[in-house]
Amino acid sequence: MHMRLAALAAWVVACALAWPVHAGARATDDDLDDQVHDTLTLDDAFARVASHRNKTHPDLRLFDTRRDVLQAERDRAVQRPAFVAGVTLENALGSGETAGLGSAELTLSLASVLERGGKLDARRTLAQSRIDALAIERETTRLDLLAEVARRHLAAVAAEHQRRIAVQDIAQRRRTVAAARQRLQAGASPESVVFIAQAALARAELERDRAVQRGIAARQHLAALWGERDPRFVVAGGDPLSLPSVESASVLAALLDGTPELAQFADERRIREARLQLARSEAAPDVDWQVGVRRLQADGDVALIGGVSMALGARGRAEPGIRAAEAELASLEIEREARGMALYSTLADARGRYALAQVEVRRLRDEVLPKLAQAESAAERAYRAGAISYLEWAQLQSERTSARKQQLDAAIEAQRALIELQRLTGQALVVSPNANAQGVSP
Repeated sequence: MHMRLAALAAWVVACALAWPVHAGARATDDDLDDQVHDTLTLDDAFARVASHRNKTHPDLRLFDTRRDVLQAERDRAVQRPAFVAGVTLENALGSGETAGLGSAELTLSLASVLERGGKLDARRTLAQSRIDALAIERETTRLDLLAEVARRHLAAVAAEHQRRIAVQDIAQRRRTVAAARQRLQAGASPESVVFIAQAALARAELERDRAVQRGIAARQHLAALWGERDPRFVVAGGDPLSLPSVESASVLAALLDGTPELAQFADERRIREARLQLARSEAAPDVDWQVGVRRLQADGDVALIGGVSMALGARGRAEPGIRAAEAELASLEIEREARGMALYSTLADARGRYALAQVEVRRLRDEVLPKLAQAESAAERAYRAGAISYLEWAQLQSERTSARKQQLDAAIEAQRALIELQRLTGQALVVSPNANAQGVSP
């Protein structure tokens, strides 16, 4: 059940962005084109992290070594008390009649401990419960790792869209420079306007170059997850502005009980119950026993010896440990409640950020950007006709570019919130329309 939940959650992160993963991004400068050899989708990134050079990610391989350690501790815990063989020499090397070895008596003995109170079963249960808890802990780490892959892939996609916005800005700034030169040649505008327009164009080109460098850094950051030092790919992503609807916060909160983070508390309860049982078993004192044979030197006879001993006051000494184990078990429910509240707070915050960004993207797309496009076009005609100044046209161009950037920033924030929502719930809140076409299935 845990594995099925983790598999679903991993798939969720892959399709949560609701982007067409087959849409390839294109490199934009000659140097970048020389370096890029292939296109990387989000699914490809997941595959590389899951198995790079036939090895899983180090964060996941650590659980294999931890399992080996816990299994070794379990094997040690189920061992019974050892047998102790002993040899005792008495009445030897003394004085008088015991001088030398003439009166020496030799005893051969075998001793051990008889455990009482179910200590062996308690140790076995505790060791096994720790091994069982490791599985869901590993899946939680795996889900967190996949979410980190999605976030880094999103950063690379964001850099590419920032570059595209800069390219659009460059195109409109070039029109401004051309128009300023025409007016200069016609004697309707001073040369300083041309210089200002060229400076604005240079700043737009600088923003494009910065976006290209951000994309390179984002790809390196993404490739570092599978140990690649010289990434030669471009990321493939669709439209980050596509933001589907998700369920309300109350509906999402109902999904939290099945998340791996809260499911861990069930395993932790079993561990603490096993510790309590082990502490209670200490109240039953163990029995030390010993048997052996002794040779009586006086007449050369051999006699059987034996002994049994038991510690007194075992229950009193075990009582503090029992109380501590009971307190730890009682506190688990409080810990789970606190963790549940923290998860809900995170979920509500992510849901709120997503809804806010969704509204912002939609309003900018439907109302702000169309009006600014109309205003910029009208300003260009007016400037060419000499009805307005260059500064008025340039201001509208800046406003339009800023609105595009604001829309992209809001969309990226929404996509990050969506990744967080699905990491928290482990559920497919939205499904990409082309998920089946890409071979993705739950």
